[in-house]
Amino acid sequence: MPIQDNDKAVHIPLPVGTQVAIRVDFRDSSGEIASLAGAVGVVIHVPDLPEGQYLVRLVNGIEANFPRKHLTISKLIGARDMEAVGEQVMAGIDLFPCVIYRCIVGSRAYGLSNENSDVDRRGFYLPPANLHWSLFGVPEQLEKAETDECYWELQKFIQLALRANPNILECLYTPMIETVTPLAQELLDQREVFLTRLVYQTYNGYVISQFKKLEQDLRNREEIRWKHAMHLIRLLLSGITILRDGFVMISVDSYRDQLLTIRQGEMPWEAINAWRLRLHKEFEEAYQTTRLPVQPDYLKANAFLIHARESIAKFQGLP
Repeated sequence: MPIQDNDKAVHIPLPVGTQVAIRVDFRDSSGEIASLAGAVGVVIHVPDLPEGQYLVRLVNGIEANFPRKHLTISKLIGARDMEAVGEQVMAGIDLFPCVIYRCIVGSRAYGLSNENSDVDRRGFYLPPANLHWSLFGVPEQLEKAETDECYWELQKFIQLALRANPNILECLYTPMIETVTPLAQELLDQREVFLTRLVYQTYNGYVISQFKKLEQDLRNREEIRWKHAMHLIRLLLSGITILRDGFVMISVDSYRDQLLTIRQGEMPWEAINAWRLRLHKEFEEAYQTTRLPVQPDYLKANAFLIHARESIAKFQGLP
């Protein structure tokens, strides 16, 4: 009797040494069942072609050939069934009312928006304790693509903030806040614990990524995406401010006209690149003289997370 096809229609190629379970009874040359479906073995030979036969040594010592569709990776047995049940459970639950912090970031917060700019809403949510403690857990983020909204589960949000993720830090410092519960305000009140010298690495990483895209555009299209160039400069300005002054600059009022000139394609690439190089030098100097700590206060962040978990459990009347 066949066991359930946990790999469904997608079959992962199996290297030699993979532990598998057979999905069908294996019969010997006389037609007798030699190994029942579900028997475990190890792949000892891989076919040259995807439609070929895998040679498997079963636990009873029998070696037999099986097509890929008759083999399940042992560690996946049941895992996808549980995942499917979890998806069914979560499908009937709306977690958006659990958002405890909602803010606006992006061009509107920077002061660089125009009539075509989206409203980018970000934040975090605190799931009910019984769901968070369940076998199925909760999603790391909630998204509404049609309205450009994204909310991270609180622990994920804090982890990203501890890594000095630029997008997350901007969430903590934007003045455009739409929803903030008393608990969320507690996190905002200690947001400085996330500002560390890691900013130098993370912001540099984002800048380098943007710069590579611009170089690729120049090679392939002989023209850059001006919006990318604008945000490259904005990120450098923001990184310098964090290292020098200890806060995340959101509004770019002092540089607004120059940045909009870039986005409108009115500043030559040579001038943009020269500005970029000057800002890189300032960024390095700010890093060398910054008073920010080497690493974030992990214990303080952890204490807040535990406090938040206890608060929601208490609210639900759970022990």
